[in-house]
Amino acid sequence: MNLTAPLAALGANVLAALAMIGRIALFAADTVSHLFRPPFYGREFLQALLHIGWLSLPVVGMTTLFTGGALALQIYAGGARFSAEAVVPSIVAIGMVRELGPVLGGLMVAARVASSVAAEIGTMKVTEQIDALVTLSTNPMKYLTLPRVLAATLAVPLLVGVGDVVGIMGGFLVGITRLDFNAAAYLKNTMDFLEVFDVVSGLIKGAAFGFIVALIGCYYGMNSGRGAQGVGRATKSAVVAASVLIFAANYILTELFFSA
Repeated sequence: MNLTAPLAALGANVLAALAMIGRIALFAADTVSHLFRPPFYGREFLQALLHIGWLSLPVVGMTTLFTGGALALQIYAGGARFSAEAVVPSIVAIGMVRELGPVLGGLMVAARVASSVAAEIGTMKVTEQIDALVTLSTNPMKYLTLPRVLAATLAVPLLVGVGDVVGIMGGFLVGITRLDFNAAAYLKNTMDFLEVFDVVSGLIKGAAFGFIVALIGCYYGMNSGRGAQGVGRATKSAVVAASVLIFAANYILTELFFSA
């Protein structure tokens, strides 16, 4: 039995992962570089903004509403063990705006947008529409990737902001209907303990997550294999990669904000 085979396999996987990270980093740098060079396709940007922002609003709102309500119940159950039920409003608000709002919003957008972008661009590649763009002297990165990445970077913080409000409202509704909180006291505790930096840090996370989601969707779409199976694999890989990168970026940003 060759004892070095497992190490060789591990090394090959690590090298493949590093190579993938390098390719995505170069893809991101190429995308950002087109932001400062004309032309800019405003129609594509507006369509992407509508698709990523407005059409994602219902799923983000429903997700954060139920999460805020469940969070209030869980915090109340834990706080009751230490006679600290009064912390429910403040913890719900801080937890939503700093962590759950951005992460859940990013994941919902990843599930909806990364998959659709990868499938759309992958299908365009399979049907040779991207080759047609090149033939017409249109840069695919500028026409397909940049508008979607820019739209997601701008739209997801707005979705996170709406999700924060809806999530806090979910906790408020549960607090006054199920946990017997006074409505005025609940809102006062929420506002007293919530700081501007809490909201701003969540919005910054939202912008980073939006950039990641659209970038990964475009990357896997541009590099999808031929045929229906290639598009399917690209779609699956885009959602998985975007979700993992959102969690990784969330920890990195949280660490930076914690140190600030």
